Amino acid sequence: MGTKEVPIRFSVWFQDECRFGQQGTLTRVWARTGSRVRAVRQTQYDYLYVVGAVCPKNGESCGLLLPYLDTNMLNLFLVHLSNSVGADEHIILIWDGAGYHTSHSLQVPDNITLLQLPPYSPELNPVENLWHFLKSHYWANRVYKNYQALMEAAQDAWQAVCMVPERIKSICAGSYLDAAINY
Repeated sequence: MGTKEVPIRFSVWFQDECRFGQQGTLTRVWARTGSRVRAVRQTQYDYLYVVGAVCPKNGESCGLLLPYLDTNMLNLFLVHLSNSVGADEHIILIWDGAGYHTSHSLQVPDNITLLQLPPYSPELNPVENLWHFLKSHYWANRVYKNYQALMEAAQDAWQAVCMVPERIKSICAGSYLDAAINY
């Protein structure tokens, strides 16, 4: 009697990282013609990194909040992503060519295959749309008292947006992705 092989499911994920801090983002807002809208702008310099990956096909996401970003931190994220999917799933992870993405110290789990985007092509990474959405809807025009307040704001935004598969599907959708993710 032979052993039965478990079929492997493949899923295409996209990864990127975003720096989020007290300097914040100023965004456009609606106002009466001729009026000037006031917006806060901090001068403190606390920040953190939000490292995330999304699967636009099924709306899944995986993320970590990190105090700094280097190859060791990215290794932690890859282990986290690897453990977030089922034992029968293999992730094809598409990301940019940042230095810590190409480091010899990078440790890629067995259930992840890496594909690098062409240089200078952030428009091909749907996670960029997620960062734009979070910055404009959750993180802009606000004051953060300290690092803990940044952590809380990042967690709240991630839970409100990234834990809802339909929102991820919508925000990270792209017509160019159809051929890649509808296999």
